[in-house]
Amino acid sequence: EAIAWAWELLTEVYKIPKDRLYVTIFGGDEKEHLSKDEAAYNCWKKHIAADRILPGNKKDNFWEMGDTGPCGPCSEIHIDCRSDAEREKLPGKGLVNAGDPQVIEVWNLVFMEFNRLNDGSLLKLPARHVDTGMGLERLVRILQNKSSNYDTDLFSPVIAATEKLTGKRYEGTQSNSDVAFRVIADHLRAISFTIADGQLPSNTGAGYVIRRILRRAVRYYFSFLEIKEPLLFKLMDVLASEFESVFPALQKQKDFVSKVIHEEEISFLRTLDSGMKRIEDYFTKASDSREIDGKTAFELYDTYGFPLDLTRLIAKEKDYMIDEKGFEKEMQIQKNRSRNATAVDAGDWVIILADAKTKFVGYEDLLVKTQVVKYRKVTAKNKIQYQIVLETTPFYAESGGQVGDTGTLTIGGVKLLVTDTKKENDLIIHFTDAIAEDMEADVIANVDYEKRLHTMYNHTATHLLHAALKQVAGKHVNQKGSLVSPDILRFDVSHFAKFTDEELREAASIVNEKIRENIPVVIKEMPKEEALKSGAMALFGEKYGDVVRVVTIDPNYSIELCGGTHVGHTGMIGSFTIISESAVAAGVRRIEALTGGAAIRYTWNQLEQHKAISGLLKSKDIVKSIEKLLD
Repeated sequence: EAIAWAWELLTEVYKIPKDRLYVTIFGGDEKEHLSKDEAAYNCWKKHIAADRILPGNKKDNFWEMGDTGPCGPCSEIHIDCRSDAEREKLPGKGLVNAGDPQVIEVWNLVFMEFNRLNDGSLLKLPARHVDTGMGLERLVRILQNKSSNYDTDLFSPVIAATEKLTGKRYEGTQSNSDVAFRVIADHLRAISFTIADGQLPSNTGAGYVIRRILRRAVRYYFSFLEIKEPLLFKLMDVLASEFESVFPALQKQKDFVSKVIHEEEISFLRTLDSGMKRIEDYFTKASDSREIDGKTAFELYDTYGFPLDLTRLIAKEKDYMIDEKGFEKEMQIQKNRSRNATAVDAGDWVIILADAKTKFVGYEDLLVKTQVVKYRKVTAKNKIQYQIVLETTPFYAESGGQVGDTGTLTIGGVKLLVTDTKKENDLIIHFTDAIAEDMEADVIANVDYEKRLHTMYNHTATHLLHAALKQVAGKHVNQKGSLVSPDILRFDVSHFAKFTDEELREAASIVNEKIRENIPVVIKEMPKEEALKSGAMALFGEKYGDVVRVVTIDPNYSIELCGGTHVGHTGMIGSFTIISESAVAAGVRRIEALTGGAAIRYTWNQLEQHKAISGLLKSKDIVKSIEKLLD
């Protein structure tokens, strides 16, 4: 069916001429004891002449996801994009999988029937599947009868705009300048869509992938188009307009995405010139080894912000290699240095209840009778602590930005202070400075009610603030991090500019209005898909189980997936005030706020300071008085 459907779509729906198509099948491999894929061959004979069904080797026609995992033979559809005269002169049969840029694969069908094991052997899968698809860019190239993906209307508008901005002409050759045009068009699209989806550039994980792609594009226009100032962000208007009908989110978030890209460009351009001079100086002074040593590669990464793949690309242009093992060694030295600064020496667990699992009951109870499952001694920064795991616990472990609970464990009459609660490998770990003599005795676990209560004020207020900021500044505002503690809430959000005083006042006003309305905070568990369909907001990059906890504060105002602790009604929060707004990173702003009594005390302190300054200046209008003094 997969073969028939692929053929039908290409030849009957897209009307691609059959005489331009070839197919490949797996021809077998003696070393693997794998025979020719006769099933695919027999299927293809129903649709195409036998002389156009070409056997392929393991490299081309046996797909594997990695060293281990699902794999299987694959069948590809190739198209000969050459002119009629070229095809008549030389049939395309011999050019399939031979590197000819005009004879290209357009479709792949992978028949997943094996699992590659660690020892290299193949095991038949109990259930078999077909993994199939094609490249959009290649299909557009074929349908638009272009000689390159970059000549299609997927890329040409951005390339044309780049020509105008740079004063350079795109010729479609393999010159460095033309490659730069193509890199810019391709990379800009990749980073823009990803940022619009919620992934911001950073130094770790997926965020670093975005940063690496962006910096590669910057280096290309810097070196080969001789542009020394930010360029990519200027192309956003064209890109967003081009894809508005199929990806309207980019147009809606255009200003935000442009701001993030602009700040990233500025940041890298600060060090790019000196970094390029450093590597050019290395090439000038290098020996005959034609290798960039690990220390230099790491210096470029650590000091000048050059991702390793960018250094590798520059080195290749000069026929140099990189001592990647040396680079990894330097990276490990830095990691060890950082790790040693926070090293923890943990002793072996003392097991009291074998195979017991911790049950968290802290949503309902703050005081429970329980047992110790296991405990151990740990030393960090020359301080001795103990980690205790309980069979049942009311203590909330640090998660989702909310700090861990504190309180007491009374074991056999000995009261121990719990200074923190964290998660480690699904364990809820209670930190204490001591242990009881009899750790097998009954335990009374008691959470500090006041601290938990104030943490709940701040967590619910964080949800109110998130919704308010979206209402005031736009739907692009999304949570990027948070700290919810008893004393303060800190909220990091995506936003392309500093929040104005007016925006902050309006957001705070909305939050206080929702507090006065005393809205019930409704918490339910439900399947993730059901929650998302109801409009619940999931945080980008967070991992959720099949069943999620949904916190609703008026279905028309705020619905979020959240595992934290919250008040029963918003009125319990009392009051809310924003005390600061600042930048954290490109496109990320940080807001700090207070709730309840802390917010009221902060307001009174501000008024008292205002009154004291007014008295010193002997003026009710202190701003004008200070302006006069400064003049």
